[in-house]
Amino acid sequence: MTQPYKAAVTALGGRSGFAASSDGRLRVELSIPAVLGGADGPGTNPEQLFAAAQAASLLAAIRNVAQARGVEVPADSNVTATVGVAGAAGTAAKLSVAVAVDLPCIDIEEARQIVAEAMRACPIALATGERAPPVVNVD
Repeated sequence: MTQPYKAAVTALGGRSGFAASSDGRLRVELSIPAVLGGADGPGTNPEQLFAAAQAASLLAAIRNVAQARGVEVPADSNVTATVGVAGAAGTAAKLSVAVAVDLPCIDIEEARQIVAEAMRACPIALATGERAPPVVNVD
């Protein structure tokens, strides 16, 4: 299968540095949160970036699945992804992922079915599903 789109991002300095995309659309400062032993600088971190990717990708998949079913997804529908990291410095860290999905005005059972199908279509969820299976809550 050919890939019509590829994103390339280069990090410099690890968790305390910068990351930038090859097309110049993304450039972020990276900082280690104090709770992880860092200086808690003004930058973002890989977990926040991953949470943003998870939330955006899943909401797009939800919209695609709903559209295929003839269900209109309200504009104020949203997905909140929470990514946690645990592990001592120098050891293999373990990610945890939780997603909360809010699909107002859609019957809760239908919403759950749409989200379950979207989880099987979402490239981010598929890429990490076995290593960091998300806990999903649909409101």
